Amino acid sequence: MDGWMIAALLGGLVLLLATGLWIGLALLGVAIIGMQVFTSRPVLDTMALTIWGSTSSWTLTALPLFLWMGEILFRTRLTAELFKGLAPWLHKVPGRLLHTHVLGCGIFAAVSGSSAATCATIGRITLPELKARGYPDAIAIGSLAGAGTFGLLIPPSIIMIVYAVATEVSIAKLFVAGVLPGLMLMALFSAYLVFWALKNKGAIPASVGATPGWGERLRAVRHLLPVVALIGLVIGSIYSGLATATESAAMGVAGALVLSLLDRSMTWKNFVDGLSAAARVYCMIGLILAGAAFLTLAMGFIGLPREVAALIGRMELSPPMLLLVLTLFFIVLGCFLDGISMVVLTMAVLLPTVQAAGIDLIWFGVFIVLVVEMAQITPPVGLNLFVLQGLTGREMPWIARTVLPFFALLALAVVLIWLFPALVLYLPGLM
Repeated sequence: MDGWMIAALLGGLVLLLATGLWIGLALLGVAIIGMQVFTSRPVLDTMALTIWGSTSSWTLTALPLFLWMGEILFRTRLTAELFKGLAPWLHKVPGRLLHTHVLGCGIFAAVSGSSAATCATIGRITLPELKARGYPDAIAIGSLAGAGTFGLLIPPSIIMIVYAVATEVSIAKLFVAGVLPGLMLMALFSAYLVFWALKNKGAIPASVGATPGWGERLRAVRHLLPVVALIGLVIGSIYSGLATATESAAMGVAGALVLSLLDRSMTWKNFVDGLSAAARVYCMIGLILAGAAFLTLAMGFIGLPREVAALIGRMELSPPMLLLVLTLFFIVLGCFLDGISMVVLTMAVLLPTVQAAGIDLIWFGVFIVLVVEMAQITPPVGLNLFVLQGLTGREMPWIARTVLPFFALLALAVVLIWLFPALVLYLPGLM
């Protein structure tokens, strides 16, 4: 029965998406059907309360502010200046400016803690610039979707805090445990971009001019300083404890406005267009989040995550087989639930099985985060794919194909931390 219900809900979601229905409405539709058919709960009252609760969060206000900051940078000369400053440093690196996605998402992930916000904000800044310079859309969008998942692994990570509370492990040790895997993941993504560029030499725009010397590279740093200072303001205000994520996002918007005015590239039209575009993108993401929140609640009422987790616990699998089954389980579950909901609904049931298998809970926490990252870009319904569809207007199957190599790299990262657990446990062991 459990398998039949999962297949029915997943099939219904794919069918609704295939009709061209808005993604958020498709999620709401599947949740309503699931609640109506498989539970006796009052659907409309529950839906109203859930949607209001998921969209009225104070923390969520950081997302539109970060989006607006990205729009301001995109619509003024600041973005072009940023790329102008990076170009000399990446001149001889295969793939050149494609690496800005890895670097940009790695930095911004530590600010926002959200893969959706990271994907939307960095994409709004970089995708138009890369397109204008002649970079292929497929590798640009695919690398952005993959790198956008860094927000779940690079500290501070909300999902790590939820896991630490659920399993009663040290939050500080879990944060430290995510550092080396996060750097490893960034290195894997950059290495793939180098490999892709070498294999497709004609696809990357040719370098203009001679190789820049150190003097030219250092002079180019002045083009980076305004945006780097803005990022430093946002990150520094959070890590110093002077501001919350929402307050730092507001400072980011104010800083971007000041920089654009000093740069004399801000016009009234740019201001209005940027504000409107940020509102449109946020409404798209907000509707998806509302639909995902109600679907999460419906899945919890139906009881599928807990029942399947309990079934896995009764299988008495060896540690390697247990991790393989859990990887597949969380990837499928990610088609319906956000990462935090997956942890909350399953950890209490899975924890005894994981401990009985002798798996370190700090290591298992990083493993869970990596698997949830995979779920964020799992075709056909990963959240990052939805965000990019709204951002680029591309069809979902096309976006899903572009992200498959980066999905494989995340799977490789899971294998690497299994083969070399010290990647996760070395730094916590020094504490």
